[in-house]
Amino acid sequence: MGDEGLRRRKGEGKGGEDSQSLQSREPQTTNLQKQAKLFLSPLGWVGLISGICMIVGTIIGSGIFVSPKSVLANVEAVGPCLTIWAACGVLATLGALCFAELGTMITKSGGEYPYLMEAFGPIPAFLFSWTSLLVTKPSSFAIICLSFAEYASAPFYPGCDPPQAVIKCLAAAAIVVITIVNSLSVKLGSYLQNFLTAAKMIIVAVIIVSGIVLLAQGKTDNFKDSFKGSKISISSISLAFYNGLWAYDGWNQLNYITEELKNPYRNLPLSIIIGIPLVTVCYVLINISYFTVMTSTELLQSQAVAVTFGDRVLYPASWIVPLFVVFSTIGSANGTCFTAGRLVYVAGREGHMLKVLSYISVKRLTPAPAIIFYGAITIIYIIPGDIETLINYFSFAVWIFYGLTVLALIVMRFTRKELNRPIKIPIIIPVIVTLVSIVLVLAPIISAPELAYLYCTLFILSGLIVYALFVHFKFSWAQKISKPMTMYLQMLLEVVPAEEDTT
Repeated sequence: MGDEGLRRRKGEGKGGEDSQSLQSREPQTTNLQKQAKLFLSPLGWVGLISGICMIVGTIIGSGIFVSPKSVLANVEAVGPCLTIWAACGVLATLGALCFAELGTMITKSGGEYPYLMEAFGPIPAFLFSWTSLLVTKPSSFAIICLSFAEYASAPFYPGCDPPQAVIKCLAAAAIVVITIVNSLSVKLGSYLQNFLTAAKMIIVAVIIVSGIVLLAQGKTDNFKDSFKGSKISISSISLAFYNGLWAYDGWNQLNYITEELKNPYRNLPLSIIIGIPLVTVCYVLINISYFTVMTSTELLQSQAVAVTFGDRVLYPASWIVPLFVVFSTIGSANGTCFTAGRLVYVAGREGHMLKVLSYISVKRLTPAPAIIFYGAITIIYIIPGDIETLINYFSFAVWIFYGLTVLALIVMRFTRKELNRPIKIPIIIPVIVTLVSIVLVLAPIISAPELAYLYCTLFILSGLIVYALFVHFKFSWAQKISKPMTMYLQMLLEVVPAEEDTT
C-alpha cells in the first residue's frame, strides 16, 4: 500500500531496485515491527487503576447529571425508578462479564469488531464498524461535547440560553483538543482520563454526601409510598431500561483497548468487577439524593437536575455543580475518543476502512490517523440542530450489535472449543443478556413504531452494498484512488503500518 510507495521512492537511484536498496529495507522493516510491538504489546500502557478510571470516567458523563428524568418519565414513581437504575447496573455488569471472556479469549482491540469477525465472519463485523464509525459513536461523542459546551457557556449568559453558534464552536474546540491529546500520546490521554475521573468523582461524592445528610435530617417524604401511582407495563419498563442503559453506555470500553492493557487476563475482569458496580452504587445514591429535595413532578420539570439540586442544597456554592459537570462531560468525551479511535484502527487493519487508518505515528506510537478521522466525523455531527433525537432513534442499533456479540460468545463455546479461555463465565449469563438485548431492540419498535427505526435498519443494511463494492470485489478504480491517497497521508502525518504489508 502506501508504505510500498515510500520504500520504492527511497530505493530508486542509478541502479533502480538493486541489491543495496533491497538491503536498506531490512532495518526499516525491523523498526516497523518494533514500533508495532510497542504499540500493540499486551503489556501496554493501561494498568488496573487506569482501566477502572476508563470505565468509570466513560460511563459517568452528562447523563446522570442532566437527564435522569427519562427513566422516571416512563415508570412515574420513585420506587420503580430506583429499581430500574439498579437493574441497569446489574445488566451492564453481566454484559461486561461476557465481554471480559471475549476480551481475554481474543486479545485484540476494537471491542465487538474482532469478536464478530471471529464468530460470524467479515460481513457482520463490517456492518458493526460501518454503523458505529459513521453514526452511533460520533453522534454520542458529539452530544457529550455539546453538553459540555452548554454547561461551560451558561455562566456567561445568565438568564438566557447561550447562542447555538457559541455552543457549537465550543463543542468543536473540545473535539479538536481531545483529538489532539489522544493523537499525541496514549499515556497523556490515559493520565487526562485519570484526572478528569477524579474530578467528576468529587461532585459525585458531594451530591451523595449531601443526600445522606438530608436523609439523616429526615428528608424522606418523597420515599413514602414510593411505588404508588407507578406505571408498570412491559413497554414502559423496557423504555425505562432503554434510557437507563444509555446512561450506563461505555461498560464495554476496555475491550476497545485490550491490546494496550497491562496483563489483560487479570486487569480486564478486575476493572469490570470493580468499575461497573461502583458506577451502579453512585447512580442509585445520586438519584436518592435528587429525591430528597425534589418530588417526582419537580424532577420531571427540571431541565438540569443536578443544577436544580445544587441551587437548593449548595447555595451560595452551587456554582461548583456546572463546573464539575463540565469536567464530567469532557472526561466522558475523552474516554469515548480514546477507545473509539481503536475501533477505526482495527477496521482499517482488517481492510474494512482506508488502509492508512490502521497506521501508527512514528514518533508518538498512537493510531493518529484513526483518531483524527473519528474527530473529523464528530465535528460534522455537531452542525445539525438536534442530534439527540437522531441518536435516540439509532441507539437501538447499539443493542443489536451488543446482542450479536454476546451471541457470538455462545456460538464460539461450540465452534471454537480450542480457544484458550482464561475467564469462563456460566453460559446462563450470555443467554440472559442475549434475550434482554432482543427485548430492548423490539420494545421501542412495538411500543412506539416510527419510520425512523426503518431508516436506521436500512442504513445498517446499506453497509452490505459498500462491503460488496469496496471490500469484497475491490474494484481497481478504487485501489487507484486509495493508493496515492494513502501514500501522501502517510508522508503528511508521519505514520507507518503497524505490521509489514506483504500484499
